[in-house]
Amino acid sequence: MIFLLTASLLWAFSFGLIGHWLAGLPPCFLAWIRLGLSCLLFVPWAVGSGRMARRECGEWMLLGGIQYGLMYLFYMAAFVFLPSHRIALYTVLTPLYVTVLEDFKHRRLNGVYLLAALLAVGGAVLIKGGGRGGVSGNLSGFLLVQVSNLCFAFGQVHYRRLMSRRGGREADVFAWMYLGGVLVTSIPAVMDLAGGDIHLTGRQVAVLIYLGLVPSGIGFFLWNAGARRVNAGTLAVFNNVKIPLAVGVSVLAFGEMVHVPSLLAGLVVLTGAFWLTTGRFANGSKGSWPTSGLPAADRSD
Repeated sequence: MIFLLTASLLWAFSFGLIGHWLAGLPPCFLAWIRLGLSCLLFVPWAVGSGRMARRECGEWMLLGGIQYGLMYLFYMAAFVFLPSHRIALYTVLTPLYVTVLEDFKHRRLNGVYLLAALLAVGGAVLIKGGGRGGVSGNLSGFLLVQVSNLCFAFGQVHYRRLMSRRGGREADVFAWMYLGGVLVTSIPAVMDLAGGDIHLTGRQVAVLIYLGLVPSGIGFFLWNAGARRVNAGTLAVFNNVKIPLAVGVSVLAFGEMVHVPSLLAGLVVLTGAFWLTTGRFANGSKGSWPTSGLPAADRSD
């Protein structure tokens, strides 16, 4: 669970950095650079792991292309139709997709985890929607965000299956995953570059390097590694933990205003969702991911 929490904290800080220092830059170009830096960060592990079969490399690249490449492309495309705060609100549905995909994989429905995911969505809506006039917006933008959410949710669920089958160090495969994301975002990034001059200040370069190495590189790695070490319900709820953290960072670090009653109400609901996935209901549930094949020290939430 510490992996998921650490990744959430890293992502919470990245929202403010992007909004304050990278606003106005071509989004696909930014995604491409971030994934490229993330790929370079994990190249030493890929080289040190020895030769990997072409088919296996292709599987990890395909997974990364979906979870990171397509996720970023659909997410960035939504900015054409929606303001940033509305996009952030629409990402709260990700827990539902994680739960549904996990249940579909096992051909069963886990009511406890589904309820926890619904509560996580409700809590996040309270936090992000408070004081903004409710949920509304362009349908095209909404659908683009949902496809982005689905890509990220699919990657989390499918990563565990592939990694459990492979075994070994998790860091060995991430260069290939990020390479898949780089390839998917390459053409849109080139179009961004061809569309106009891009001039980066020294501060913007520093922020972009940080985002590529830390929130994207280390953050995505910790998130997928953490996904193997918790049950499906806890993973679903944690997909929205970054929202109250991001709000807190925005207030404390960047001086933004927040609707306090909505924030507190949302935190209460998220806490209830988290309790459902870790309490006696979860312990007696058949929906938790099996932990066979994981080190004993990694089998706790």
